[in-house]
Amino acid sequence: MTVPLHALEITLTRPLAPAELRHAARVMPLAANHDTTRLMALVPAKTSGRSAHRLRRLLDAQLPIDVIITHYPDASGQVLLNVALSPATRTILKTAADRAGHSPERFVQLALHRALAQHASDEADRLGQEVRHLLTHTTASHLLSAVGHALTQASGVPQP
Repeated sequence: MTVPLHALEITLTRPLAPAELRHAARVMPLAANHDTTRLMALVPAKTSGRSAHRLRRLLDAQLPIDVIITHYPDASGQVLLNVALSPATRTILKTAADRAGHSPERFVQLALHRALAQHASDEADRLGQEVRHLLTHTTASHLLSAVGHALTQASGVPQP
């Protein structure tokens, strides 16, 4: 039976020195981004949760790991976050989760969903205000044309 590989992204608290990266890569093959603040690894395990746990167990003592996240969403569109919490933080989180009637994992999941929804709402409000401001100085058709032009330039589409 073949054990699946899970693509995991490691976010570090600081850039790595070349020697640190070489040392960690002896334990597990790693790919680093340009400034060595993020790493990628393929970890064999039955589940993505086990793969993240295994990765943290293997590399936590060698690297300044902040967060481990599954690189690809699962079938329901979710990604897994693996965050190491201090005992005091775990106690506070468990107390708050118990008060809310949730497991700590579900409590964090709901809090993240609320924060992301609030961010999306705030961003939509900000963009709406910007558009209303721009429309005081131009017509909707000119603004739409300018947005389309800017988007095609930003996407790297060659201009005629």
